[in-house]
Amino acid sequence: MYSGNVRGHAFRMRPDDSLMQTLKQSAETIFEEPEQQQADGKSIAKSAFIMTAVGSLSSVTLRMANADANNKDNEIKVFPDTKFEIVSMTGTFAPGRKCHVHISLSDSTGAVIGGHLIEGTIYTTAEIVLGSIEGVSFDREMDKATGFMELVVRKSD
Repeated sequence: MYSGNVRGHAFRMRPDDSLMQTLKQSAETIFEEPEQQQADGKSIAKSAFIMTAVGSLSSVTLRMANADANNKDNEIKVFPDTKFEIVSMTGTFAPGRKCHVHISLSDSTGAVIGGHLIEGTIYTTAEIVLGSIEGVSFDREMDKATGFMELVVRKSD
């Protein structure tokens, strides 16, 4: 287990923004920030994670829990033109737009659905805070046991 100082990075998304695309882009921006660079230009920030998120979606695509190494696209659920509140969202980001994000959503009746976030479109807003950990590096590597690219945590250079 590794630890380091945590920095928060807050932003707000607008109607029709792409949730996953913006999350990946925002994480990459953290990795490239000048204050996150060493004198030689190497990034200090090599890990990012979702600290908090609230907002709403007008459509979403989720992968449900039935996927396995042989059928990674199993149980893809698409909810076009369906309004949801973001109840919870959690995930990790590594340099190179590598990520793993889960989301819980409530519909107009309060029923909750969740899963692996493939994509979503912002309805009214999303208020997001990402965190980064100094001295800790996240990466994703193939895990033969699961058949998926899984999180690897290391001490940074």
